[in-house]
Amino acid sequence: MTGVDRGVVHAPGHVDMVTVRRDAAAPTGETTVVRLLSLLPAHWSCTPRSVGPDRIALRIALAPTVDRQTVRRALSSALADRALEGWSEER
Repeated sequence: MTGVDRGVVHAPGHVDMVTVRRDAAAPTGETTVVRLLSLLPAHWSCTPRSVGPDRIALRIALAPTVDRQTVRRALSSALADRALEGWSEER
């Protein structure tokens, strides 16, 4: 798992979310991470923890209005974008 646990809350106030490339024809993680971050709310604090050709791990800060379920819904919505076809949340 390269040191990042998917969907796990770390230190108070953060959650790590992992996406994986399921289709070899999809763009690699190095370019996909830019698109993914642009589709998440701009006011969120998101840090790429690791980015590889087939896997992206983001650390997202939680806040009173941003809980784990809100993050998961936003990630699912972002992954539904046609530009991210071939990528999905790792569960």
